[in-house]
Formats: sequence, structure tokens, C-alpha cells
Amino acid sequence: MDSLETNETTALEQSSEITNEQVSEPEVEQVVEPATEPEVENEVEEASEPEQEIVQQIFKTKEEVVARVQEIAQSGEAGDKTELNLLKQLFYKFHNAEVQEAYNAYLEAGGEEGKFTPEIDAAEPAFREAMQTIRDRRAAIQETLEKQKQDNLKRKLEILERIQQLASTPEEANKNFDEFKALQNEWKEIKAVPAERATELWKNYQLYVEQYYDLLKLGHELRDYDFKKNLETKMRLIQQAEALAENPDVLQAFNQLQTLHQEWKETGPVAKEIREDVWAKFKEASTVINKKHQAYFDAIKAREEENLTKKTALCEQLEAFDTEGLKSFADWDGITQKIKDLQAEWKTIGFAPQKMNTAIFERFRQGCDAFFEKKNAFFKNVKEELNTNLAKKKELVEKAESLMESTDWRSTGDILINLQKQWKEIGNVPRKYSEDLWKRFTAACDHFFEARQVATADVRNEEKANKEQKLGIIEQLKQLAETQGENVISQVKELQQKWSEVGHVPFRDKETLYKEYRALCDKIYDAYGVSQAQRRLNNFRKNLASKMENAGNSLDNERQRMQKAYERMLAEIKTYENNIGFLNAGSKKGNSLVEAMNKKVEKLRDELNLLAQKIRAVDEQMTSEE
Repeated sequence: MDSLETNETTALEQSSEITNEQVSEPEVEQVVEPATEPEVENEVEEASEPEQEIVQQIFKTKEEVVARVQEIAQSGEAGDKTELNLLKQLFYKFHNAEVQEAYNAYLEAGGEEGKFTPEIDAAEPAFREAMQTIRDRRAAIQETLEKQKQDNLKRKLEILERIQQLASTPEEANKNFDEFKALQNEWKEIKAVPAERATELWKNYQLYVEQYYDLLKLGHELRDYDFKKNLETKMRLIQQAEALAENPDVLQAFNQLQTLHQEWKETGPVAKEIREDVWAKFKEASTVINKKHQAYFDAIKAREEENLTKKTALCEQLEAFDTEGLKSFADWDGITQKIKDLQAEWKTIGFAPQKMNTAIFERFRQGCDAFFEKKNAFFKNVKEELNTNLAKKKELVEKAESLMESTDWRSTGDILINLQKQWKEIGNVPRKYSEDLWKRFTAACDHFFEARQVATADVRNEEKANKEQKLGIIEQLKQLAETQGENVISQVKELQQKWSEVGHVPFRDKETLYKEYRALCDKIYDAYGVSQAQRRLNNFRKNLASKMENAGNSLDNERQRMQKAYERMLAEIKTYENNIGFLNAGSKKGNSLVEAMNKKVEKLRDELNLLAQKIRAVDEQMTSEE
């Protein structure tokens, strides 16, 4: 997906080298207060989550993350585990975002899905090398620490055993008070032990110390002095805990409180009658810090819930996009820009709750991936269609170029006009070929038609002159149509003879001129009571006489020819009538076809009737000659 935050899935998986390593921070010895002091549930809460947002705001680029890791590696320090985890997450967030951006650019450029190979990240080797240095150092420190914990455990067990011996009798307690104090000081100086033994050790220590003090009879002044020093220490710890309430840095205050609790546990008891009051004050001060700490993380959780709501809304917007109606590049680019806007907005939103963070990111990523997969498929299909159209148009260009020198003006002109129609029906071709193909195609067509224009200029001039003559004949027929006289028919026949002698007119005017000419002739003949069919029959009778003069047996041949024509027309009429019976007249196309065929049948019947009269005329002529 384009420039999308990738920390939440991939980076978390890839950060296992830090999160899963067996290196841990030095353990803080877990102890409890003397049994006489009430236990408080969750008196010191541990930070449940690192402050991720603070680290995110500091490191804005992958190079800054690498520089920080190298700085830690070169410092000789072990580094903070939380910071190292977040640095690793951020590195792979930036890394994966770059890879995803390159992948999207590859798809938009027409690349095939599944064949993308990301470039090697030049910063990754340096990052891995620095992290490995830190891991090796932390492993060495952890090994040393574990050995030290075992040694500390052994010594504390020895101290406990000796204190228990001192608390066995009042004589031992009074005689060895100085040794007891030395053992207490040594106990405080010994720090970390294995975590699983810390609570048990501390409880036993508190128990044996209290037993010792209960048996101590030697000098109440010494015991009271010890209680006094412990009280001073605990009152100081109470004041320091109360002062932490003014610290604006909640996390820092909480961590300092843990240190105070540790010192409290290492401080001996106070006088029995004030133990509960002293503990209550320290507990009250601790509760204030704990509540602030809890409120701090409650606010983080509230922000995370709000971020989850915002990210869910973005997922719903993303999933609501309908790609079914996207038919053009502009349509897809429009939705692509909207998705990029959603991705940019996603990056401005912080983390969602940990248990939902990966799931909501995966939902958003899958939505983006699904869109870009569909977009890639669309562009692939368009590319195939463009290439198909390219092949078709190349073929048309080659045909046009092969005909551009032809001098068969009419036939070649019709072919080129048909090629131009085909060109319009073919869709787009790749842009880089479009203009060149169009120029070649139009150049070939223009070359032919310009040559035909020059070659047929004389013919067109003659056709224009013929058109003027026929227009003149039409004007004369119009005048005759308004004239009354005996010689009108003869004048019409003369004009008809002239019409037949005039040559071709421009093709586009031919039909119009003839229809007007034919209508005027029919109008004149109708006005004088002579139908066109009758005129044709009269002319036929006149021609019979001349045929008899030229050849006596020509009438018999003529009659046989007309009889065959008569039978052929009858068969043709029957065929048309049968076909009309099969046509569906319920549609517009069917109606028009039936109407055309009925007109054809009507015309054939008129011709058949005229032919029958001609046959009778031949029979009459042959009878009169006999």
C-alpha cells in the first residue's frame, strides 16, 4: 500500500531478535515490609507499556534510527531494552514503507504482480551490525549478572542462617549485637538475586530480624537508637515520596518511587507502637503517585481506543469504495488518490490498543492490497486491449498505404472509406504509437483522394454541365405542366428524348433530379388522361407494326419471350407472398420489411398486368396478319 505505516505487523514480527532474546534488565530484589506493616495490593505498579509515542516523535527518519543504534553500540553500554525494541520497530516501519511505496510505483507503471523484487536497503547491514554488537554485549552482561545473582543468593542464605542462629537465645542475641549489625549492613549491600527467590529471602530476613530484636535484652538504649535511625530514614523516604507528587514527569516519578520502596524494604524496623502509622504515611504518598501513573496510562489507553475508532472508520471508508463501475484510467486514478489520502491520514493516527493494533492494520492493508490488485488487473486488461487495437490499426495502415497509388478511383475510394469507418470503430492504442499511426493512415488516404481529385476534375466539370442541362429540362417540364395545348404531349416526349441523351450528373444529385423529372412527366400525362402504363402499352403497339415490317416471324419469338417473363413473374410473386407469411410484423424492423415486400409485389402485379396486355396485343396483331 502507498506510503503506509508498516510498524504494526511486519516490524513487530521482525523485532523478535530483541523482544525474544534471553537478555533482561538487572532484577530488582523483591522484598516485603515487616509482617507488622499492612500489605498494600499493587503498592508499586510496573509500567505495562513503553512510552512508544515519545520515541516515535524523536526519530523521524530511518537514518536517525540507525544513527541512534550505532551510538548505543559504540558507547559500550547495554542499552535500554524498551528503547531497543522501539528502535527496531521504527527501522522496519520505515524500511517496509519504502518497499511498499516502490511496489505500488511498480504496479502503477504496469509491472506484473508477483514479479517485483525490492532493492537492497543500504542502511540495513549497518543497522543489523550495530544491533548484533548490542546483543552480544547484553548477552555477556546477562551471563555475568546471572552468576552474580547466584553468588548473592548463596551469601544471603548464609547471612539468614547466621541471623537465625543469633536469634535462637537471648544470650546469643545480646552477645553478638555488633555481628548482627554487620550482617544487616552486608545484606543491604548485596543487590540482585534470582527473582524467583527474592520474596522468600526477604520474608525470612524480616522474620529473623524481628525475632532477634524481640530477644535482645542488652541495652535498650542500643535498640532504641537503632529504631530511631530507622525512623529517621523512613521519615526521609516519606518526605521524598510526598515530593514526587509535584514532579510533572509521571514516569520518572513512578520509577523513583520504586527506588524509594526498595530502600524502605532494606531499612530495619521502627518502634512497634508507631510501625503502622509510619507505614500508612508512606503508603498514602505512594498511592498518589500510583494513581497518577494509572491515570497516565488510562489516558494512553483512551487515546488508543480513539485511534482504533478513527482507524476503523478509515477501514470502512476504504471497504466502501466500489470498483465495479470504474471503466477508465481517470476513474481508477480518482479512487487511487482517495486511497492515498486515507493512507496519509492513517499515518497521522497513533497506535491502537495492543491487542487490536495488528488486526486493524491488517484489515486496512488488506483493503488497500485488494484495491491495487484490482487496479493492476484492470490496467493489465486495458494493456492487452490496447495491444489488440494496435495490431488492428497497423493492419489498416498497411492496407491504406498499399492502395494510396491506385488509379481505380471508384473501387479504391470505396475501400478506403470503409477502412476509415473501421478505424473509428477500433478503440484506443498505446499513446506512444497513436499519433504516428494516425499520421500514416491519414497521409495514405489523403494522398489517394487528392490524386483522385486531380484526375477526375474534368469528369466532374462535365457532370456539373449535365446537371445544368437536366435542370433546364425540368424547368421546361414545369412550364408545360401549367400549359394547355394539343402539342404538350409531343413536347414532353421531345424533352424526354433530350433527357436520355444527356450524360451523367454528380452522383449525389442523380436520385433527386430523376424523382423530380419523373413526377413532372407523370403529372403531365395524368392531366391528359394517359397513364404511364398506357403510354408504355401504346408505344409497344406502335413497335409491333415496325417489327412486322422488318421480320415476319419476330412476333412469335417476342410472344414466347414475354410468356416466359410472365411465368417467371408469377413465380416471383408467389415467393414473395410466401415469405411475407413467415415474417414477424410485431417489431419495427418486421413492419418495414413487410411493407417493402408488399410494395414489391404490388409493382410486380402491375408489371404482370402490363405484360398480359402486351401478349394480347401480340396475339391480336398475329391474328390480323393471318
